[in-house]
Amino acid sequence: MSEQRLLLGNEAIGYGILVGGCTTITSYPGTPASEILASVATLKRKQNLDIHVEWSINEKVAFETALANSYAGRRSAVAMKQVGLNVAMDPLMSAAYTGVKGGMVVVVADDPGPHSSQTEQDTRFFAQAAKVPVFDPVSPRDCFSLIQKALDVSEAFEIPVIFRPTTRVSHARQDVWVPEEICVEQKPASFEKEPTRWAATPKFRFLLHRALNEKLEKIAEKEELQPELLDPNQNEEGKVCILGSGVVLTYAWEILNELELLPEVPIYRTLMPYPLKRSFLDSLLQKYERILVLEETYPVIEYQLRNLDRVFGRLSGNVPYEGELLPETVEDIIRNFLQLPSRERVQADEAPPRRPTLCPGCPHRASFYALRKVFKKGIYPGDIGCYTLGLNLNAVDTVLCMGAAISQAAGFYHAFKGNITKEKPDIVATIGDSTFFHSGIPALINAVAEDARFVLLVLDNSTTAMTGNQPTPETGKRASGELSGKKISILKLVEACGVEFVREADPYDVKDFIEILKEAKSFVQEPGGGIAVIIAKHPCLMDKEYQSQFKRLKVRITDRCKSCHYCIDNFECPALVDVPGEDRVTIDYSTCSGCGVCVSVCPRKAIVIDG
Repeated sequence: MSEQRLLLGNEAIGYGILVGGCTTITSYPGTPASEILASVATLKRKQNLDIHVEWSINEKVAFETALANSYAGRRSAVAMKQVGLNVAMDPLMSAAYTGVKGGMVVVVADDPGPHSSQTEQDTRFFAQAAKVPVFDPVSPRDCFSLIQKALDVSEAFEIPVIFRPTTRVSHARQDVWVPEEICVEQKPASFEKEPTRWAATPKFRFLLHRALNEKLEKIAEKEELQPELLDPNQNEEGKVCILGSGVVLTYAWEILNELELLPEVPIYRTLMPYPLKRSFLDSLLQKYERILVLEETYPVIEYQLRNLDRVFGRLSGNVPYEGELLPETVEDIIRNFLQLPSRERVQADEAPPRRPTLCPGCPHRASFYALRKVFKKGIYPGDIGCYTLGLNLNAVDTVLCMGAAISQAAGFYHAFKGNITKEKPDIVATIGDSTFFHSGIPALINAVAEDARFVLLVLDNSTTAMTGNQPTPETGKRASGELSGKKISILKLVEACGVEFVREADPYDVKDFIEILKEAKSFVQEPGGGIAVIIAKHPCLMDKEYQSQFKRLKVRITDRCKSCHYCIDNFECPALVDVPGEDRVTIDYSTCSGCGVCVSVCPRKAIVIDG
């Protein structure tokens, strides 16, 4: 029996993964992909499915775990965001050569824009580099059916395939018919030893590369994967057409429909933007005088067409080289391509800009405040997470990629240690607990081995807060909620990395935390010192389990307040506001979390706790 459900694109992917027969599903959380594994974990728990679901420590580990399941003849899926594929690229490149036995789909959610990422890189280019097929869904409903087709292709040709939704597909909602009860086929695991394939030396890798090229040629020829008209009622006899992939074609259909030009301008949708059948591309070039290519974000399809005279897209300058292709952008592109008058738009008044800030009561705010009290001048390498917003408190100077805060702290130390005439800057790095597990450990070992000196704050809020409060290895929880009984201690890990100065403290206790930071600073500067690590440990207030235990404090502003704005400028809690006409700072109780940390911040002691 099937039922119609209103699903996020990511939820539809989760259903498709399970209906497609995957028995191992792994992921590292990252927007816009986080809900994929979360939805699978929920279905596992609700329907008591005998599958393995895990939030892995990073994308590389997630990929390799899922790959082994596919080596054993069972279907697998791994999910990540586009920058996560950078971490998993090493095993992907090699897995393309070895291939798989059970179908394996690599779901990589791209973020054109970008909305919540360091880059707006296009995973379809990565697919070309690795020489694996890539599928590009246009809607949540399409996600559900297309990912099952991707798994079939993977298993039939024994090759991992990439499934690439984008933010607008992952986070859109659509009604999708899904089974009420999911039955995942439990195919027995069986690993056939084949050293020349699974553990191939360079000589055999050459042969595997040749076999991979042959697979791609066969996949490109597969009839059911050929580009098709987005609307079967369209006429193919005109002189122009649109070719592309992904959600941008949905915009194009709506725009042409509004312009009453749907019959005259056919839209060809590529289910699989790479590899494309050469004969199809050649026939398109022969049939049409002008072809508009619409795709996000790089010219993947455009490069395969290889004809700059008839093809209009990014390479010709008709499509912007960066940024998301929003509906109004697509309309402008289409009007220009069809030589239609441009559309005048009424510019709506923009709301006053408001920069993002840490949540009220966030323990990271207290950590950053204490950091700046002790280290007034210095270099502050930061990392990827909600704590990146330490930028607002002037406590983050660099943000590169996961784990880079530690490596860059070491790099800054080595850069400045030779300065004889100049004062050496304090170097204080910050990294979250989940990010530390993800890629901070190797960087810390390397920094210790190379005798670097800096202070490292591990901002431990006991969750992966930025992407939806997924568990970390420290919590002892698995993806579907059950306890593993294994809690990995960050403190013990840091000690095992060779760090001699390790302290754990609650940043809510600002006075004590400042004293520990001073100790760390002295240790780093001592002749026999080294790296000092402080684990700033306090749960995230957005964690529902902690919310039930958290005791809210009632704070108020007294007459001592002279509206000096020190609390607003240096602590930046959104609950502390300056109201025009008032002679003191005001507390917005609808926003205040009741953490009480601001009491330690006011230099006039004008903020007090009631009761």
